[in-house]
Amino acid sequence: MEKRTLGKNLEVSAIGLGCMGLSVGYGPAVDKEQGIALIRAAVERGVTFFDTAETYGPFANEELVGEALGPFKGRVVIATKFGWDIDPDTGKHRGGLNSHPEQIRRAVEGCLKRLRIDSIDLLYQHRVDPNVPIEDVAGVVKELIANGKVKHFGLSEAAAPTIRRAHSVQPVAAIQSEYSLWWRRPEEDVIPTCDELGIGFVPYSPLGKGFLTGKINENTKFSEGNDIRNTIPRFAPEARKANQAMVDLLGRLAARKKATPAQVAIAWLLAKKPWMVPIPGTTKLDRLKEDIGAANVELTHDDLSEIETAAAKINLQGARYPEHLERLSYR
Repeated sequence: MEKRTLGKNLEVSAIGLGCMGLSVGYGPAVDKEQGIALIRAAVERGVTFFDTAETYGPFANEELVGEALGPFKGRVVIATKFGWDIDPDTGKHRGGLNSHPEQIRRAVEGCLKRLRIDSIDLLYQHRVDPNVPIEDVAGVVKELIANGKVKHFGLSEAAAPTIRRAHSVQPVAAIQSEYSLWWRRPEEDVIPTCDELGIGFVPYSPLGKGFLTGKINENTKFSEGNDIRNTIPRFAPEARKANQAMVDLLGRLAARKKATPAQVAIAWLLAKKPWMVPIPGTTKLDRLKEDIGAANVELTHDDLSEIETAAAKINLQGARYPEHLERLSYR
């Protein structure tokens, strides 16, 4: 697979793998052996960039990723995240965010152990903590980089002014934010800021939490209690019915390209910037193959113009997060 560079020198595959859904978020966790097999299948197909976080479980997803990628040390890039107030001994959420320096240091020690590595390739602050100046956060990560425990610094769902402040203390290699034809707010100022400062951009949920695959409609039922889409306004049945127009748009172009709607959605991201690396997630091998196949879908200038013109006429319905979660972004 083609390689891309985040920041100055973090080389990764053009498409990564978001590993969260193997443990949490979209129904029951997969069997451990199934999860390991899927991650290793991604490696075999050229994926070198894997995304996890201490809060996915907590801890369970890092442990899975660490075991799965153990045989591939030096050949893959692992990104993980700190920032939630998690008890390092019990793995229990204590509520809210915590990016105080000592918590960051404790989190990193746990991440290293669970991932079975000596240095974290890319360490993100998962959400900006308003109680800790971003300069202090960046300073701690700079210290961890100097000590060899971290290689690159990233931020997730941060606002452009915060990115600038962090970057002035410790160069930021990547910004991770939700971005797709389903959610385009990063275009307002985050992506331009990345362009200006030479920072890579990693879109998570590049398939709109599965909606842009075309496999979800207004009648789809999600797992009760452990699928986050049950809480998301954009996945209310009436919103899904209205938002089908975006999937129909992708489907029309996909038919011409002999591709799938999901592949066109990912190819659209790849065409946006050479330093943009989407990280679709899945629990299924056939979906993994489909997502990776997006790297072979070429969208011309006319294709991209057609998508933009048609997308501008679609009024997507429903918020992308419940209000209490949306408040944690763009700070």
